[in-house]
Amino acid sequence: MASYKAPLRDMRFVLFELMDGEDIATLPGYEEATRDLIDSILEEAARFCEEVLLPLNRSGDEEGCVFENGVVRTPKGFPEAYKAFCEAGWPGITASPEFGGQGLPKVVNGLIEEMICSSNLSFGLYPGLSHGAYVALESHGSKELKDKYLPKLVDGIWSGTMCLTEPQCGTDLGLCRTKAVPAEDGSYRITGTKIFISAGEHDLTDNIIHLVLARLPDAPKGIKGISLFLVPKFLVHDDNDLGARNSVSCGSIEHKMGIKASATCVMNFDEAVGWLVGEPHKGMRAMFTMMNTERLAVGLQGLGIAEVSYQGAVAYARERLQGRSLTGAKYPEKPADPIIVHPDIRRMLLTQRAYAEGCRALGAWVARHLDLHHHPDATMRQQAEEFVSLMTPVVKALLTDLGSEAANLGVQVFGGHGYIREHGMEQYVRDARIAQIYEGTNGVQALDLVGRKMPADMGRLLRRFFHPVSNYIEEKASQAALTEFVDPLGKAFTRLQQATIKVAQAGLRNPDEAGAAATEYLRLFGLTALAYLWARMAEVSLPKAERDDVQGFYAAKVATARFFMQRLLPQTGALFSSIMAGSKSTMAFDEAAF
Repeated sequence: MASYKAPLRDMRFVLFELMDGEDIATLPGYEEATRDLIDSILEEAARFCEEVLLPLNRSGDEEGCVFENGVVRTPKGFPEAYKAFCEAGWPGITASPEFGGQGLPKVVNGLIEEMICSSNLSFGLYPGLSHGAYVALESHGSKELKDKYLPKLVDGIWSGTMCLTEPQCGTDLGLCRTKAVPAEDGSYRITGTKIFISAGEHDLTDNIIHLVLARLPDAPKGIKGISLFLVPKFLVHDDNDLGARNSVSCGSIEHKMGIKASATCVMNFDEAVGWLVGEPHKGMRAMFTMMNTERLAVGLQGLGIAEVSYQGAVAYARERLQGRSLTGAKYPEKPADPIIVHPDIRRMLLTQRAYAEGCRALGAWVARHLDLHHHPDATMRQQAEEFVSLMTPVVKALLTDLGSEAANLGVQVFGGHGYIREHGMEQYVRDARIAQIYEGTNGVQALDLVGRKMPADMGRLLRRFFHPVSNYIEEKASQAALTEFVDPLGKAFTRLQQATIKVAQAGLRNPDEAGAAATEYLRLFGLTALAYLWARMAEVSLPKAERDDVQGFYAAKVATARFFMQRLLPQTGALFSSIMAGSKSTMAFDEAAF
C-alpha cells in the first residue's frame, strides 16, 4: 500500500528561506498572504491530499472511468472527494476575488498542485483543466462571458476543458478542421471532432465549459486561421440557470496506460452553440495562455510523482532485509541488513531526492516570477514575463523527464515487488509517462526553446536566466565554503553558454542542426538551472547546519547538493559533447534503412 506525507518542511524551506517568500505580502493584491496564512493553507492542503485523495489513488486506477450511453462515470469516491475539494475552496485559490476566488500567490498554488499530483494525479486533472480554462477566459474573454462563466468555474460547480487535438492534427494545429459558422444572434455553430480531451465528460460537475479551436468560414489557411470558442455542455440562461443540453457529446473514452481515473474523451460537436473568445483568427494567442499555464502545471505532475515515488522507495529500503553491507554487517542482530546500506540503492534514492528537491526549487522560482505580475514596476513585470516564457518549456520537459526517471528508480529499488501492484510503485511509472507527452511532447518543448525562445529579440529572453546565474558565480567564486558547489556550476554554465552559441549559429545555417541538438540542449539548460538552485540551497543551509540543526534538515540539504554536483551534474559534459557533434550522424542516415 502506497504512503505519502506532504514534504511541508522542504516546501517551507524553498518558499521562505530560498525564495524569501515573506516579501510576497508586499506586492499589491497579496497583502494578506502572510507566512502564517500560507503555512495554514499548506497544512490543510496536506491533510486533504493525505487523507482524502491518496486513499482513492489505487482504487481509482483499478476501477477507472466507465462510459455508458454517452455518460462517463468516475471511480467510486471521486464525486464525494471533488465535492469536498470545492467546499474547501481549493478551485479558487489563485482566482481573482472579482469572480469569487481567493487571489492567493501562484507560488503557493504550485506547492498545492504538487501535493495533489503526488497523492492522486488523475483527480488533479479535473480541477487542473478548469484552472487553465479560467486563465484563458479571464485573459481573453469578453466581460459578458467572464461574468457568466468564471464564478462557476472558480467555485468548481462547473468545470472546463481545452479542445485542441483532432484525429489528423496534434502538434500541427494548423491542420485543424473543426468549423465555426456565425449565427444571426452573434453566437456560432461549432462542428467537428476533438480527441484526447481530458475531463471532456464526467459526473463531477453540473456543467462543462469547453474551449474549442475552430475555423471561421473566411479563415486563412494554417495556424493564422484558428479562432477560439466557448462551448458549454449545457446552455446557460441570462439568469445563469442551466438550460437545454448543447449538441456536444462524448463519443468514447480512451483505454490508457495510466491516469485511468481521468476521463480522456473523444468529443463530437454537431452544430453546437458557442461564443467567440478574443478576436477572430487569433485563437492560438488565447489558447497558448491556457497551454502555457497547463505546461507549468504538467511539470509539477512530474515533480509530484518523483516525490511520492521517492518516499515509497525510502520506506521500503529501510524495511527490506537483503544481504549484508559490503563493509561488514551494519545490523548484526538481524538476519540481513536493510537494503538502504547498499551503494546502488543509495545512488537511486539520492538521485530521486536530488531531482525532486531541485525541481521543487525550480518550479517555485518560476512561480515567484508569475507573482511579479502584481509588481508596481512595469519593467519588473516585463522581465518576469520574459523569464517565465523562457523557462516554461524547460519546466515542462525537465520535470516530467526527471519525474519519469524517478518513478522507474522507485520500481527498481523495490525489485520484483515494485513490478506488481501491491505496493503502488508501478502505477507511478504508468501515470508519469503521459506527462512527457501531453501539452506538447517534450521534443516539442525542446524545439520551442531553441527555435523560439533562444532567438527571440536577439537572445533577450536568455538574459533573464544567464545574467543572474553569471552574477551569482562571479559573486560567490571567492567564498571557499561554496567552492565545491560554485565550481561545478561554473563549468556547467560555461558548457551551456558555448552550446548556446553553437546551436544558434549552426541553426541559422541549417535548422536541422538546432533540431538535432534541441533535446540535449534543453536537458543541459535544465541541469544547469538545477545546479544554480542547488548551489543557492547549499549556501543557505551551510551556516544553519552548523547551528541548531537538531533534525539534520540542513545537513541533509548540503549532502544532497554535494551528491547532485558530483554524481548528476557531470551529465552536462556528455550532453555538451553530443550537442557539439552536430546533426550529420542523425540526418545523413538513409531513410530507407530505418
